[in-house]
Amino acid sequence: MRYLFFLFIGVLVTACSQPQYYRQEGFVYGTTYHIIYESDIDLSEAIQQGLAAINNSLSTFQDSSVISKINQNIPVVVDDYFKNVFIEAEKITKATHGAFDMTVAPLVNLWGFGFSKKDSVSEEQIKSLLSHVGMEKIRLVNNKVVKEDSSTMIDASAIAKGYSVDVVSDILEQNGVSNYLVEIGGELRLKGQNSKGLNWSVGIDKPIDDPLVQKRELQEVVQLSEGALATSGNYRNFYIKEGKKYAHTISPFTGYPVDHQLLGVSVIAPKCMTADAYATAFMVLGWEKSLDVLKSQPELEAYFIISSEGDDFQIEMTPGFKKFIKN
Repeated sequence: MRYLFFLFIGVLVTACSQPQYYRQEGFVYGTTYHIIYESDIDLSEAIQQGLAAINNSLSTFQDSSVISKINQNIPVVVDDYFKNVFIEAEKITKATHGAFDMTVAPLVNLWGFGFSKKDSVSEEQIKSLLSHVGMEKIRLVNNKVVKEDSSTMIDASAIAKGYSVDVVSDILEQNGVSNYLVEIGGELRLKGQNSKGLNWSVGIDKPIDDPLVQKRELQEVVQLSEGALATSGNYRNFYIKEGKKYAHTISPFTGYPVDHQLLGVSVIAPKCMTADAYATAFMVLGWEKSLDVLKSQPELEAYFIISSEGDDFQIEMTPGFKKFIKN
C-alpha cells in the first residue's frame, strides 16, 4: 500500500471564466483522491468519466469489469485501459526479472490482501497456487487475453492506481492544463507549479507501523515540477497472527509475504503507473537488488528506507533523487 502526504497551497474554486486553481477531492477505488489544477473551466465531469472507465476495466471488485471477466475465463475484447496497463506490466516484469507479476493474485487473496476472503494458509496451498503464477502464462493476442493455464488470475492493483493518476493527468493536459497535481491513494503525478508559483512540495511518510494512520510523520519532503511519484511500504497494510507480522507485499517467487529490511521505497518516473509498479517490484526485491535494476533504468529515481538498529533508519537513494529533496 502506498502512502504519501502532499502539501496543499492556496487553492481557489470560483465560477469565473478566468484561469483559476480548482480543487477536487473525494473517494474512489476504496481510497481518497485529491486533484488540483489551473484552468478556465471546471473539468470535474471529464475526470469522473475517466475514473469510472478505469473502474469498469481494471477493478477486481466489479464482476462486470474487463479484468474480472478475464479471471472468470469469459471471452472479452479488452479496452485501451487494460491494454495499456498490460503492455507496461509485461515490460516491468521483464525488467525486474519477474518481481512485478500481476498473476500473483491468487496468493494475494490466500494471504488475505486481495479481493476474496482470507482462509487458512498452508505450504501445500502456496505450492499449488504458485504453479499458476507467472506472466509468461498469459499474453495479449488481437486484443484478447490468452491463458496458457485457465487457473491463472490477474490483479492490477499494484499498477492500476498509478495508471488512473496518468489517465486523469492526460485528461487535464488534453484540456490545456499545464499546472496540476493529481493524487489517488498516495500515488501522484504533477506538472508546472502551484498557485504561489512554486514547484509542488510532496512529503514521504516515515515507515511507522500504523494501519489506522494516526501517527503520520514526514521522513522527507521533495520538490517536483514534472513527473510522477509512487511509494510502496509494508508499514500500513499488514496483520499480526500468533505474534508474527504478515505484510501485504507477496513475493511471486516464494508465495510468501516479503520479510526483509526494506520498509518503504519511493520511485520517481515519467508516468505514475511506471512508478507504482516499480515501487511494488522493489519491495519484493529488497533495496540492494533494486539498485541493480535501476542501473538499467535511467528514467527512474528511487529512495529506500531500510530498517536499522533500534528505531533508526538507513537511507539509500539513487544519485538523481538527491536533487529533488527540499532542504
